[in-house]
Amino acid sequence: MNNRLTAFGEFLLRLHCSDDKRFLQSTGFTPWYAGAEANLCVLLARLGIQTQYITRVPENDLAAAGIHQLKGHGVGTDHILYGGHKLGLYFTETGNFIRSTRVIYDRAGSAFTELEPGMINWDKVLEGQQYFHWTGVAAAVSASAAEVCGEGIRAAQQKNMTISADFNYRATLWQYGKSPAEVMPALLQPSHVAVADLDALKVYFNIRTDETLSWQDKFISACNQLKTYMPHLRTLGMSFRLPEGDNLLYTGAIMHNGQPYFSDLKVAMPPVKEPIGTGDAFTAGMLFELINQASPQQIINFAAACGVLKQSIPGDWALISKEEINALIAGGISGRVSR
Repeated sequence: MNNRLTAFGEFLLRLHCSDDKRFLQSTGFTPWYAGAEANLCVLLARLGIQTQYITRVPENDLAAAGIHQLKGHGVGTDHILYGGHKLGLYFTETGNFIRSTRVIYDRAGSAFTELEPGMINWDKVLEGQQYFHWTGVAAAVSASAAEVCGEGIRAAQQKNMTISADFNYRATLWQYGKSPAEVMPALLQPSHVAVADLDALKVYFNIRTDETLSWQDKFISACNQLKTYMPHLRTLGMSFRLPEGDNLLYTGAIMHNGQPYFSDLKVAMPPVKEPIGTGDAFTAGMLFELINQASPQQIINFAAACGVLKQSIPGDWALISKEEINALIAGGISGRVSR
């Protein structure tokens, strides 16, 4: 089976306030490498899917160290572009059940934001590939990066690839004079697979759901409305964090070939210190099972389990195994010592 996937987006260095301190208190930062599409590639590669990552980074040791880590997890990096002077950065402070995790971006003028159409030889990069994955973050950082997204999508269409998109709306990144609603609908229109949330649907397409509906019915309503704008869409996934007592219930749903499926896995999550990267893990799990032609119920169960497990791991990458994922699906959270 051809299981090669190419993902396109910005590679980042994340600096996280040490010792669970706030920005105003921190005396040091823990570094992790990151980027929505890189996060997805790492988990898929760990699960045995051939992946390659396309980005642009400066030719310096900060970028080289991160690319070395990507290679160590099995991600293909042969077509990464080098140029510019800055690796994109973002800073985070830990949240808790009372206040949210906070993110401050420092991505303006990065090597990726300075990408221009024609820089990437998409015909060569996508040769022999089956899936092309991108996210709304890649289109948000600059007008030229959004144009390069469009180039990649059109090249994938010409090669009859499956196009996968994560809506990934980040309000603070849209600073180049166009609103998301002006850019994203045309880029998303060719997608066959997508992951979204209700907020992004509202921003990109003005799709709204009745607040009195259950989360399941909100999901179905949103999917039905989205058909008008994304006629090629075969599979749409969403994860949900639902209030339940003092915890949040994490679960998910997919609409696959017009039929809704809801995860059997519904995990009551204690206060989580690391929600970042959860959606990327969910998306990777969904794509993994789609590539392996699993049943719709298996697809959503596996995706939700990936999202749950990621929240137990510091950093952006879901450093988990297929065995851990399947054990969670089969038995839930056990708390046992594995020895």
